[in-house]
Amino acid sequence: MSGVRQDALMPVVDDLDQLVDLLRRTGPEEELYIRWSRGPDADLSGGYGAEQSSKDALTGIDLPGLSANPLAVEPWWGSRPLRLWVARRLYDYCHLRELRGPGVRPWVLVGEQLGRGPDNEPLVRCHRPVAWVAERALREADRAVEAQSSAEWGPLHRAD
Repeated sequence: MSGVRQDALMPVVDDLDQLVDLLRRTGPEEELYIRWSRGPDADLSGGYGAEQSSKDALTGIDLPGLSANPLAVEPWWGSRPLRLWVARRLYDYCHLRELRGPGVRPWVLVGEQLGRGPDNEPLVRCHRPVAWVAERALREADRAVEAQSSAEWGPLHRAD
């Protein structure tokens, strides 16, 4: 990271449509992920060559990679709206901001999956931070998910 703060250099995806456009523009050779944390400066403090890890909240064990949520669209999604897919990907872990405290927010990264964590979440190595996700995009994601009116669905939060 050569002493330069990545967090300050990253652009911001202002709204949900910009995040959808980012996904559309990304080639198949690059895998995009959403990570909820204090950002690349905190997650990649040892640099890109260093081990990147998350911690399992139940056991405290260091996991081999950063917990992240893939943005890649699964084939079974079919022709459904890409905007709803992206909204759901953001919404799934929105509880982490309250759970993990100040400074935790979503950011997009290009990475590669190294394995799966205890909650079956992808564990990834970050190759390149891409952008922060703005609060406006989160509000739009919330509205898009809530518009589905599903009483049986919500964020992936164990404490509720």
